[in-house]
Formats: sequence, C-alpha cells, structure tokens
Amino acid sequence: MPDDRPCLTRAWRETRGELHGWLRHRLDGDAEADDLLQEVFLRALRQGDAFCALDNPRAWLFQVARNALTDRLRARRPQVELGDELAAAESEPLAPVDQLSQCLPRVLAELSAADRLAIELCDIAGQSQQVLAERLGISLSGAKSRLQRARLRLRARLVEGCQVCFDEAGLVAGFVPRPPPE
Repeated sequence: MPDDRPCLTRAWRETRGELHGWLRHRLDGDAEADDLLQEVFLRALRQGDAFCALDNPRAWLFQVARNALTDRLRARRPQVELGDELAAAESEPLAPVDQLSQCLPRVLAELSAADRLAIELCDIAGQSQQVLAERLGISLSGAKSRLQRARLRLRARLVEGCQVCFDEAGLVAGFVPRPPPE
C-alpha cells in the first residue's frame, strides 16, 4: 500500500473485504474474484490524487467493481458472427415513408407557427403533449386537439405539396421530393 495516499489506503482497508465478498458471490471462484479485485485496486491507484477528492470512495470502488464485472461477464458470452445477408439488408433502398424526410422541411415551413411548434415539439423532439400544453398555456385536452389538427394539416400539405400517395393499406407508397426552402 502506498503511504503517499492515506485516503486510498484507508478506503481500501475499509472496503476490500466487502468488495471481495461481493465479487466472489457473482463469479465462479476466489481466483477470479481476486483478479477482479486487483483490477479495481489498480484503477484506484491510477486515479492518483483525484481518488482523495472523491466524496464517497466506497461507492466509487463498488461502481468500478460493477463495471469491471460487467466487462468480464460480457467477454464470456459467445460471440456470433453476423452473416453477409445482414450487410445486404443494410444496403437495400429505404421505404418511401423513410424518404419523406426530404420533403418534410419544406412542408413544415409552410405550416402556421402554432402547427409547426406542435409537430416539432411532440412528433420530432419527442416531448409529451403536456409539455406542449404548458408551453402554449392551454389545457392538456386543448394541446391534444391542437396536435391532432396540426397532424391533419401536415398530412394534407404533404399530399398536396409533395404529391404523397398511399397504398390500399394507407401506407405511404411514393411521393415527389421537393427541395428544402432556401
């Protein structure tokens, strides 16, 4: 134990036994637990003076042990080589609905500011309708109605502006791309 870092010496002395038991319980034997415990100690040593600045050295040591254990267990799992068909699947062309992003910026710019805010906040940024309600200062049911109407107007603009067509199931079958606004 290095005498130049008494904080590490003290933390290690207080935590080592508990860490070893925790690791031994999760691994196949004492030897593997000892190896991982040594790895945790080396990581603590590499921290240098930063280790002494930790608010909770015990928690840090356990987190390092958890991470090291996770890495060890992941390395044990058999690795499956991916076949060539996966690479071929990635190179297939995108479905028409996935390509609509080419048309979306122009159509969004043509919507009213309120409709654009509702679509961008809830559908693009993934915020909740409650966030939209708070942002607009309206009730949740009002925000839901506003978003629903904005979606209908967006769909109408996509059909009109980008000539989106649908198949019998109502899925996007094609469209005519439009350049984004300048």
